[in-house]
Amino acid sequence: MNFGHKIFQMSFASVYVLYIKKVERKGKTKDEVNQIICWLTGYTEKELEKQVRKEVSLVIFFKEAPKLNPKAKLITGIVCGVRVEEIEDPLMKKIRYLDKLIDELAKGKSMEKILRN
Repeated sequence: MNFGHKIFQMSFASVYVLYIKKVERKGKTKDEVNQIICWLTGYTEKELEKQVRKEVSLVIFFKEAPKLNPKAKLITGIVCGVRVEEIEDPLMKKIRYLDKLIDELAKGKSMEKILRN
């Protein structure tokens, strides 16, 4: 794993705030962001809040995540100019999965579709 990549050392809390701002501009909510993050990572709301408060890096956030949702492999498409399913680095793939889900929420996709039901 490439721990030298700048994004890996960013605090999850700083990215989380950006996710919330992004979706709120589109009429969506922090609760919906939390639902997506908990679905993807296996964190409970309480555990998620704790990680935000501790300001852990993205490396630690995903390393300590209880269990990546098995449906995450159904997340496909382009985020930040890169096709998600072609990303080889496991950590970068998880980060981009989350980016993609938040993008879908901001674009008004239904929660049912976002959570791959």
